[in-house]
Amino acid sequence: MLLPHRNRTGLCAGLLFVGLFGLGVAPAPAQKENTATKPEPRDENWKKRHEGFVAIAKKGDVDVVFLGDSITDGWRGKGGADVWKERFEPLKAANFGIGGDRTQHVLWRIQNGELDGIKPKAAVVMIGTNNMGSNTAEEIAAGVKAIVDEIHKRQPQAKILLLAIFPRAGVPTKDRDKIEAKELNMKVIETNKLLAKLDDGKTVRYLDISQSFLEKDGSLSKETMYDFLHLTSKGYKAWADAIQKPLEELLKK
Repeated sequence: MLLPHRNRTGLCAGLLFVGLFGLGVAPAPAQKENTATKPEPRDENWKKRHEGFVAIAKKGDVDVVFLGDSITDGWRGKGGADVWKERFEPLKAANFGIGGDRTQHVLWRIQNGELDGIKPKAAVVMIGTNNMGSNTAEEIAAGVKAIVDEIHKRQPQAKILLLAIFPRAGVPTKDRDKIEAKELNMKVIETNKLLAKLDDGKTVRYLDISQSFLEKDGSLSKETMYDFLHLTSKGYKAWADAIQKPLEELLKK
């Protein structure tokens, strides 16, 4: 006895489904969303800081924009303020760094006004260290690329000085911390290798200044990074020394 056409179709589909699993073939898993490329705001205090940057942009007269997280934010703190005033204020630079930001947060900020009202000649971008715990190297690099693309979309005349993610974690005393520090820095290195590919020789210049912060044995010192992540005044001076000439070259182009 023949089954009705509809039932026979359903039966065949069911047999195919069972057959695939019998052969060990499972349906393709849903692709994981890359949070590093999804623009996302943070809390109200963060939004107020963002609005302050939007107001700075609306006033204009900015030739260089620094975009990043707490390490960039630190240019306005005790360790970085004097160096900033001496080296970057004369270049008409604006500091749009916010502590705790990840790539998705910087992306949201750019899409919501921080580059409106200005025509910067250059942007200094250093972001991604806060994504290390939640994203893969490939995901982080994609997040940074999204930022680079967004800057080009909104400010096509701006040259981008893309900095490698800075080394972190140093040489802790506990064996467990040593292992975690090593693994973390391996991800930093892996991510930076991917970021280097964004250098196009024209509008994006990739620059790895990691050696500026390391001791002769390859470790980090508290004299440069007081918590093996954030910079001291010595660290900010090293940063300024490493990028001043490349930045000035970009501004002349």
